[in-house]
Amino acid sequence: MTPSPDAGGDAPARNHELDRQHEGELLEGGARGSAAIAGLLARFQPPAPPPLPADSANGPVAPADGAPAWGLEQLAKAIVSKAATLLGGKEIDTETDLFDAGATSVDAVRLVAVLDRDLNVRLSLDDVFADARPRRLAQRWLGGPARRTLAEAPATAKALELPVASAPSAPTTASPGTDLVPAEPVAPDETLPALDDHAEDLALITADLARADLLPWCGDPEPVPPRRVLMTGANGFLGGHMLLDLLRHSDAHVVCLVRGDSVQDAERRLAEGLASFSLPWSAEIRRRVTVLPGDLRRPRLGLTDEQWHLLADELDAVVSVAAAVDFLRGYPSLRRTNVLGVLSLAELAMTGRPKPLHHISSIAVFNEIGIASMGEDDPVAHVDRLAAGYDKSKWAAEAALRRARDRGLKATFLRPGGIVGHTRTGAYNPHDINTGLFSAISRYRVAPKINYSNSAPVDWVSRVATAVICEPSGWGQNYHLTGRPDTLTEMVRDQELGGLNVRVMPWDVWLKDFLDRCETDPVPELEFMARVLRNPAGQKIVEASVTAPMATGDRTEAFVARHKLPPPARVDAQARLKSYERMARDGLVILPSRDDPPYLWFRETMRGKVGPVDAKPDTRCTFALTLSIASMYQLVQHRTIDVRGTVSCPLLHAEPLTVDDGEIWVRPHEGVPHRHSLDHPLLRYRLALRDADGNGWWLEGWKTARARFDYMQQARTLTIRAGREGEPASLAGTMKVPKKSYKREQIDGIRVNPELSMREQRIAKFTWLGWFSTQLGQGLLEPTLRAGAELLDLRPDAIDRDKDRYQAKLTKWEKDRKHLR
Repeated sequence: MTPSPDAGGDAPARNHELDRQHEGELLEGGARGSAAIAGLLARFQPPAPPPLPADSANGPVAPADGAPAWGLEQLAKAIVSKAATLLGGKEIDTETDLFDAGATSVDAVRLVAVLDRDLNVRLSLDDVFADARPRRLAQRWLGGPARRTLAEAPATAKALELPVASAPSAPTTASPGTDLVPAEPVAPDETLPALDDHAEDLALITADLARADLLPWCGDPEPVPPRRVLMTGANGFLGGHMLLDLLRHSDAHVVCLVRGDSVQDAERRLAEGLASFSLPWSAEIRRRVTVLPGDLRRPRLGLTDEQWHLLADELDAVVSVAAAVDFLRGYPSLRRTNVLGVLSLAELAMTGRPKPLHHISSIAVFNEIGIASMGEDDPVAHVDRLAAGYDKSKWAAEAALRRARDRGLKATFLRPGGIVGHTRTGAYNPHDINTGLFSAISRYRVAPKINYSNSAPVDWVSRVATAVICEPSGWGQNYHLTGRPDTLTEMVRDQELGGLNVRVMPWDVWLKDFLDRCETDPVPELEFMARVLRNPAGQKIVEASVTAPMATGDRTEAFVARHKLPPPARVDAQARLKSYERMARDGLVILPSRDDPPYLWFRETMRGKVGPVDAKPDTRCTFALTLSIASMYQLVQHRTIDVRGTVSCPLLHAEPLTVDDGEIWVRPHEGVPHRHSLDHPLLRYRLALRDADGNGWWLEGWKTARARFDYMQQARTLTIRAGREGEPASLAGTMKVPKKSYKREQIDGIRVNPELSMREQRIAKFTWLGWFSTQLGQGLLEPTLRAGAELLDLRPDAIDRDKDRYQAKLTKWEKDRKHLR
């Protein structure tokens, strides 16, 4: 999804013929991804039209720039014509939702540009996302009253037949490429009701809920783990992980309903979806998966009668994961997938053998600002107080399934909150609100004041959800898969420990600050979040998310404990690390780097003697170094310390040499010994030096540990080798940190970024000392422990030798026995 901003200002005059060629080249040959969408938006987003003068008797008149006054039917037909061209000639009518017809975010951008260029109709992308039916787009542009009333759901209608809203006249279609110009101005009919999106949403929801009363009656399903499961959404983020978990933790064969023109096309879409989240598509998976082409948006899932009845008789469970997750599209544009599609799955579950339906819902059903609690059995939000079409669609799906429960359906509601990345692979969902928020926080170092972050890793959500699906005693209940929510204090502390000094702002201040930054310095990777937050409905979704109370899950926690599943844990910085790194590669997150101002630093002075290689060191040298780190992330993940300073050594140059670039690796190779288990590496120094004449030098040094008790001596001694850039070592020697300077410089002399608060500075210092002391202590003890193991003959190779001796004895006994015979 690529959300859309509001437009403003007058349309600039331009040469349409020249623009058309350039626009076509950009659209057809441009790059993919968020940067490409951002570029298209910047190029094609038309400004809002100027206010139209109105006559009290006749309503709106033609635009002032000379464009014809469109009638509703004429303009709707013209939009159909232009949209059909962009959709490859598909037959659509004025009541067809363009997204349901296959339009993408890029198609929406192109449509806005084409309507502005060819018809002088300046709609915003928000208009298209809110309701992409051509008739409604025409109504929005004309600013006049609606031409139709809502179609009531007839009591005699066939169960779950998807509606086509009716108009006084028959639906109008147009062939692609048709030029439609009104013969004369047509004034809107003022006797019809004015356009009211919210009222229409509520009326549509009421009609959709009535459809649940047309479902068949059914009994209880057989309480056994399912062996044949229908799943939707298996090519999505959560659905893909759930598919793999179902295969890992059950014997079920899974039928995956995937959109596609053929089995091969649907299978390709599934394989590509799994691969995008680092999930396999192996021969064993293909053996236990049947890919079935279908479409949630069509009656009976787009299946033939034979396919429908075969599934109704053979399935043991239905798992509803697929959803249109788009925070700017209105309810009319989302209902076919998120509500009517779910009702089709309910009908399938209640037809033939009774089957449980496991529905992936969302805590978005509580997205009413100011709601007091979010327990598993608490009342959900008032639908008339939900602002976004997505929230309304998830609410309506649950409400319809609750009615279906009264008719016998065993429906389970599984409600995730924010679903963050996989804790091992780092796979993440780029369209999750949490992804957008943390992208903005990492880049700007400013966070909104939140109550709780109700989020959990996808691997935990998937594992618990599939366990519920496979456990009959858990069916028919509500579960909150929100993990252990984060508090603002915990989130800020995680950022501090990672070296990110995050300022906290009230929600409204943060929102303005974020949008101002995006306006003055646009970042393509943040365009998704920016467009969500420029939209009033999108703002309400995010505001409800950050101000929501803690989502509680007593039933989920009891289920997890009873079945010995991983308990809900807080998603801290360490748990997010893999996802952060993957997001950083994609440009969504900026991790601390060596280019950032130092997070913590201290001095290190060394003195010693060097000389030619293989000769006795006889020349005094001095190191005056500054050791620093950009973040604790640098230590934990890369185990490196940055080095700057000077090296004074007459054998290298008469003047001190400057450290151009330097790094120290802490316990390199995880302490694997150097020579015959005697020298265990503690620290490795690697310095690139530059002398006063501009010549380059290199210097490498090792601090090592041996099985002796002079631990401080070993921690202070550095054995070095040095040479000219590109040449082998010509000098060698030993440097030491003086005893009197060690504590003064490397403990008492630690300095922390002064922009941090005093509390943050103390945390940084103690965290560094704790981490480094642990690493150094472990490295110093390793050779002593190894020596003790050798003395006691407890090493693995000693055990292997004992096995070899025993085998040799058995072989000798066997030979003796044969000889005696």
